[in-house]
Amino acid sequence: MGSGCIKVTKYFLFLFNLLFFLLGGMILGFGIWILADRSSFISVLQTSSNLKIASYVFIGVGAMTMLVSFLGCIGAVNEIQCLLGMYFAVLLLILVAQVTAGILVYIHADEVKEEMNTIVTELMMNYDPDNQEQKAVQDTWDYVQTEVKCCGWTSPLNWTNNENLMNRTVTTYPCSCSDEESPLVNTEELVRSGFCTLVNTTQNDPMAWPVYTTGCMEKVQKWLQDNLGIILGACIGVAVIELLGMMLSICLCRHVHSEDYSKVPKY
Repeated sequence: MGSGCIKVTKYFLFLFNLLFFLLGGMILGFGIWILADRSSFISVLQTSSNLKIASYVFIGVGAMTMLVSFLGCIGAVNEIQCLLGMYFAVLLLILVAQVTAGILVYIHADEVKEEMNTIVTELMMNYDPDNQEQKAVQDTWDYVQTEVKCCGWTSPLNWTNNENLMNRTVTTYPCSCSDEESPLVNTEELVRSGFCTLVNTTQNDPMAWPVYTTGCMEKVQKWLQDNLGIILGACIGVAVIELLGMMLSICLCRHVHSEDYSKVPKY
């Protein structure tokens, strides 16, 4: 291989590693977002063991990706065979890990959906406006129902499992489910958290609740898929760059001179 081709390969490898570093940062940021977010539906699911494991995997893969891309940049620019060889091996391991993780996510997709169903159902069953310890999670679920314009998980009847709600002697319903188009709802005094009551009623009949009639399951799952689509796109982009990086690194490694450790930067 001529010196010109080696230079072109070297700088292409440097460019791929720069993109690789940025995409690794996206994956790392997504994992941190899952653990830290308190303002969207993802915070409701933070008790999920599968979600926590996935977040730690994203953080680990993202951090490793950024580190490997940094080493690849040094190896490419300085033409250090040992770094290029190590870079190729680690990229291969990361690619295998990504494929394995993708297969596991596909296999356990139904299990994740079932766990999500259990978490939301238990949240509604134990919902208590006076419980300050669960207020943050409850407020998030109220926000979801208000913004998505839905009630319950599969239907508003999911709320009938809440004993605190159903033991009321007058018509009482979740305020965040209030349907603004219902003539029974006063939009000027509309509250979006806790329980609301209808005056001049003698029993709590769920059929009389002025709430949205559709559940949140389909809309929430679509929201999650849209957000996961972003990170899956980043993962696919990383995988493509990994393959290109592996080809360029092994090509450069085979044609550069034997290790000259005088090229290693001194810090």
